[in-house]
Amino acid sequence: MTASALENLLVTGLVQKRGGASQTWRRALGIVIVRDTRTHPHCNWEVRLSGTDAQRAAIESLLDDVRLEYSIVAAG
Repeated sequence: MTASALENLLVTGLVQKRGGASQTWRRALGIVIVRDTRTHPHCNWEVRLSGTDAQRAAIESLLDDVRLEYSIVAAG
């Protein structure tokens, strides 16, 4: 999976679980930052969250589940 595909997966999941507009969730999520697997062998990606406390909590909850399935992603 690529970083952009992961970002789309996260936004889609947030809209389905929490409702609201995809653009709102995309802004709150930010971009997926891909790290080198040599220095981050267990999970090579992260996001820099913004948005409200409720939005960040919803995103963090989804991230916990998604990291289990997609811990390593490719840039792009």
